[in-house]
Amino acid sequence: MATLTVGTRGSKLALCQARWVADRLRTAGREVAVRVIRTTGDRIGAVPLAALGRQQGVKGVFTKEIEEALLAGEIDLAVHSLKDLPTELDGRLSLGCVPVRADPRDALVGKRLAELRPGDRVGTGSVRRAAQLRLLRPDVTVAEIRGNVDTRLAKLRAGEYDAVLLAAAGLERLGLRSEIAECLSPDRMVPAIGQGALGIEVRSGDERTLASLSPLRDGIARAEVRAERGLLRALGGGCEMPVGAHARARDGRLRLIAGAISRTGGMARASGTSPAREAADLGARVAAELVDAGADLSAARH
Repeated sequence: MATLTVGTRGSKLALCQARWVADRLRTAGREVAVRVIRTTGDRIGAVPLAALGRQQGVKGVFTKEIEEALLAGEIDLAVHSLKDLPTELDGRLSLGCVPVRADPRDALVGKRLAELRPGDRVGTGSVRRAAQLRLLRPDVTVAEIRGNVDTRLAKLRAGEYDAVLLAAAGLERLGLRSEIAECLSPDRMVPAIGQGALGIEVRSGDERTLASLSPLRDGIARAEVRAERGLLRALGGGCEMPVGAHARARDGRLRLIAGAISRTGGMARASGTSPAREAADLGARVAAELVDAGADLSAARH
């Protein structure tokens, strides 16, 4: 049986995620190799994430080169943090698998929200997190931060920041759950679309690879991210839009909540429920309600 080659970014977290997928494929009896591919987002580390996409004229700053390798047949599948994957894929590629989802919440490291003092510096590289934090705690200073998880934690320990906002899932996958001071519920801080989920991308029609992914598929996670990505698609945006959404599947039904910067400077919010099989339609419906609630999509598109 031919070896499956898994493509990934080279960050510690990306490698951890790719190896997690590779280990499960090996458990299912496949030979697997992991190949590291350097992306635009990795090369331009000094540019704020919010500006990176528009400066390069591409949406998938963390996926473009990996997708090119996939199309060239240099790798058989690509493992992404799903929140980095554009909603509209090249027609020659498809989202072949969404494995079981990790914790989708945002997390504060350093201090709990209530422990922050006026003027404390909170680091984040996310426009979405920054906007919501300013509403939750307008008395703190929201400061830009770049770098991988270890770099951000080092800057926190060095006293450059009083707290940092990160994805709980990334900390958990790196064995750093103990670093979390507080996880913020989706009702307080709406997570990024697809946060906590992995997206395994394959060539469309590659039945051999698709069949190999069967043991990794999780129907609950797939329904949740279909609703979230359906909302973003309906808004006409890519993964760089600072719009948050969180779907929760239970007993065959989905609840979707969403938030975006409003035209008045606050947060526009919307929510809805549907059967899990109607996930994409739910996303489109909540997107329309979010616009009606005053979401400023011109700000979302930067």
